[in-house]
Amino acid sequence: MTNDKQQTTNNKQLIVICGATATGKSSLALALAQRLGSVILNADSRQVYQEFDIGTAKPSVAQQQQVPHYLIDICTPTQTMTLADYQQQAQALIASASSPLLLVGGTGLYLRSVIKGLKIPRVAPNQELRSQLAVLGQTQCYAFLQQVDPTAASKIHPNDQVRTLRALEVFYVTGSPISEQQGENPPDYPILQIGLECSNSDKLTYRIGQRTEQMIAAGFIAEVEFLCQKYGGDLPLLDTLGYREIKQYLAGELSLAQAKDLTVLHTRQFAKRQRTFFRAEEQIEWFDADEPDLLEKVWQRVQEFLGSIK
Repeated sequence: MTNDKQQTTNNKQLIVICGATATGKSSLALALAQRLGSVILNADSRQVYQEFDIGTAKPSVAQQQQVPHYLIDICTPTQTMTLADYQQQAQALIASASSPLLLVGGTGLYLRSVIKGLKIPRVAPNQELRSQLAVLGQTQCYAFLQQVDPTAASKIHPNDQVRTLRALEVFYVTGSPISEQQGENPPDYPILQIGLECSNSDKLTYRIGQRTEQMIAAGFIAEVEFLCQKYGGDLPLLDTLGYREIKQYLAGELSLAQAKDLTVLHTRQFAKRQRTFFRAEEQIEWFDADEPDLLEKVWQRVQEFLGSIK
């Protein structure tokens, strides 16, 4: 069930298009936005960064001219866009809207922060503190977390260094356990969640391979080379999916064929993790990305959703 029948007084409606990478979310959203006369809010954690274009499958300039896109290119590659930062900007855009909006992407936490109104501790990353804690080793850090916030520790795997350090960081900065600062405050406007999936894994692999080739043809190698020269190869964003493999190719560690094969493999693995994440969300209504009449089926559901709002 969706919450499309709830009452709303602010005339806001949100349509979410989510799913694993390479399932066609962007093209579907573009077509829907044109029919609705709507705008698109990005929910991809790498598309918020400037200059990271081809490897993130960022909407082209032409596509952005067809339909206004927001939350794209809002951060420089050397800055950090936290989940709290993203949520704040997304919520502000939604609050100012008077017509349906499309929230589109595959970053589950970005979507969840808006859809469920996650309560996020407003603690900026503290690299000095994280470095001091990391020196102690994950085993010791996790033991500390079990002492100061056993509730958070019970939800974090003992080997999950990123979440362990974040929980400790929040505790040491605020003096309060992160588990006491979390929760949900769902928005009062109706939300329709549309999920795209490829039921056939071979088809998804083909889609990923095809997109990888398109990226290479569009100048992905030159993009990575430019970014390495401008920011240095140790920039964290250059160690993300696709960029890491092309960086290894440029360093002579891989052949181009190997870099492409690894990109496809790692993208498939990433898509599997995305699918697991989204499948846990009961409110999502799933559609087959390979349906020949996908747009019309989704459009019908969108019209039903908008027509049910009182």
